Amino acid sequence: MDIGRLLVPPGRKFRLKDRATDDTFEVSKEHAEEALTRHVDKLQALHELLYAENKRSLLIVLQGMDAAGKDGTIKHVMSGVNPQGCAVTSFKQPSAAELAHDFLWRIHAAVPAKGAIGIFNRSQYEDVLIARVHKLVPKRAWESRYEQINAFEKMLGENGVHIVKFFLHMSKAEQKKRFEERLKNPNKNWKASGADFAERRYWKSYQSAYEEALERCSTKNAPWCAIPSDHKWFRNYAVSEVIIRTLEGLKMKFPAADPAVTRLAKKAVGATL
Repeated sequence: MDIGRLLVPPGRKFRLKDRATDDTFEVSKEHAEEALTRHVDKLQALHELLYAENKRSLLIVLQGMDAAGKDGTIKHVMSGVNPQGCAVTSFKQPSAAELAHDFLWRIHAAVPAKGAIGIFNRSQYEDVLIARVHKLVPKRAWESRYEQINAFEKMLGENGVHIVKFFLHMSKAEQKKRFEERLKNPNKNWKASGADFAERRYWKSYQSAYEEALERCSTKNAPWCAIPSDHKWFRNYAVSEVIIRTLEGLKMKFPAADPAVTRLAKKAVGATL
């Protein structure tokens, strides 16, 4: 698949209506599911290489409307990685301590260390999404945050944090369908929330907020990918494809054996290693 078709081009106008939420880019479900299985195994190997090299990290940002599949993407795409080197952070309503700092304070604290993968389930972008839609801060406050986020991500990139950002693009009709499935399925009732249904009233406002965030904050070093997400199988495949290609593009290598360790080992076991 040409992943360039998923990218939000930096410095250009972007409209969500131009991206179909049910697009599969001529990829069949069978092919996608087979590829995802390979990708899970490949990601495990690439994660080990990232961890061993210990020079840089990968930050995966997941954003989308309620029920777009942020949790499901993490479950299906990241199932093979070693939990010792991968952390998921879900950013919910800020605590009193977090509100006492700048909006990026809690975000920076969760950025992955060298050799690790970090996954943000929601992120710094909540401060130009929900904060904007519900007028939690004045316009002058959220309006200034786009450039602050870009500067923050640029700084991370210059310090070895490679960022990939995914907007899980789902239709309002598909969201309604998934909400109804939650209510009907006893195993998913716990996911149903009155607040989620209430937020549907702000659908257009959120779409506008997302468009501006994607348009203004898709950069060369921290690009946004708009992932058609009405089909869960395609969503998982597309996200995994981008992550695999990103890690392969780092051209990582396992570090050479430490000569001092090799000498000690030879001496300890009395054998040629």
